[in-house]
Amino acid sequence: MRVSKEELVAVLAQFNPWWRGEPISDLPSFRRAAFRELHEWMATPPAPRAVLLSGARQIGKTTLLLQAADALLRAGVPAANVLYATFDHPVLKLAGIDAVIDAWREREPRAEGPEYLLLDEAQFIRDWGTWVKHQVDFRKDRRIAFTGSAMPLVEADQESGVGRWHTIRLTTLSFYEYLQIKRLQLPELPRLRSLRDLFDWAPADFYRTTERASAYVGHFHEYLVRGGFPQTAQVDSITHAQRLLREDIIDKVLKRDMTALFGVRRVLDLEHTFLYLCLHDGGLLDMVDLCANLEVKRPTAQHFIELLEATHLIYRLPPHGYGKDVLRARFKIYLADAAIAPAVMLRGKAILEDAAALGVATETAVFKHLFARYYPQNVRFSYWRGKRDHEVDLVAEVGGELIPFEVKYRAQHTGARELKGLIELCRSKRIARGYVVTKSLDDFGPMRDLPAAQDAVATQIMRIPAPLLCYWMGATES
Repeated sequence: MRVSKEELVAVLAQFNPWWRGEPISDLPSFRRAAFRELHEWMATPPAPRAVLLSGARQIGKTTLLLQAADALLRAGVPAANVLYATFDHPVLKLAGIDAVIDAWREREPRAEGPEYLLLDEAQFIRDWGTWVKHQVDFRKDRRIAFTGSAMPLVEADQESGVGRWHTIRLTTLSFYEYLQIKRLQLPELPRLRSLRDLFDWAPADFYRTTERASAYVGHFHEYLVRGGFPQTAQVDSITHAQRLLREDIIDKVLKRDMTALFGVRRVLDLEHTFLYLCLHDGGLLDMVDLCANLEVKRPTAQHFIELLEATHLIYRLPPHGYGKDVLRARFKIYLADAAIAPAVMLRGKAILEDAAALGVATETAVFKHLFARYYPQNVRFSYWRGKRDHEVDLVAEVGGELIPFEVKYRAQHTGARELKGLIELCRSKRIARGYVVTKSLDDFGPMRDLPAAQDAVATQIMRIPAPLLCYWMGATES
């Protein structure tokens, strides 16, 4: 079946209103933190590469592309030299990328200057890796940005793709971005360049910040329930927001994308696997228990988990360390957003009255924020377990430095007795600074009751309430 050029041009004209001198309708003024990086690569690229926006469905990749188009047009780029096309559209998918470009140039003759190709859902382009490689190598007059909702877009053709594209990994909205998109008027919090700055604060700084942060706590809890997806963040009803989130994940990702992209036939088994992970968010993955409960074989379950990671629905964390022991150890699983489990399990706001569930949601949100903050620095995340079964929730390895985080989201004050794992890790690895994520705003500041160090490294541990940590991780510039 072939698509006529007239039909193809008609579809492209709908997606590119600037060809008719019209503005982009309903384009939000709010811009995600990733916009600046994307715009830099489009306007003044640091290297001759394409740009890949990689992330889950409904987190704002299309909006970012259209905002990039709008910025280019406002900067004086000729409208004829900007193309937006989404290959999620059946006509464009069927026609293919070369026919789309031919139709574009027949509709809009090229003007002077570079061409800008903004390609949405590029995983549906046939042999996309080869095509991008050819464009980057031989079409220096083109600047390309493309999006993908599946990790194979990043992993496929790695050998031929090395040096051909720069990846911008998008997570769901940070707490800071969530507050910005909702246009909430809250007391201004101090800015931080790094969490390390907190160790230089005076007692009065902690006191003033605690007073201002009280207005943020309720919004943080709603953020955990509503989620960091731009669409659900702006829906008035939390019930409606969770229904939209459930439909996007279950119906579009598990039932449609998994079939179209990966040829999954046992969709019900895949859905049950995902539900199992929702019930064990933030926990160690027990493959024996999963297989017994779902009555699936281990290779099948392992494949499903890899697909869920490929579509950005989960993260897998290995234990800290290297070698055979790590390869045999269990992974820790985090969902891509704290609101996914309540939405999929239809729990509404019930987690806010469930201390254990609220703690799990907070740990998931903390990991997501740390991942987004440190990902551009090629961070390696893991969890740590000591010889006496003491644990540390998250360990970020950045530039050879270990930064441990322990989440203690509970009403009680956090003291040294509750942090045996964190203290053991810091002492054994000679780590100078560690962080504890707390619940109460009063549980904020450096810990004073640490046991004396037995070596030359004196460990400092900072307690940070979760709303403040997530705010600063979203607001702090890399």
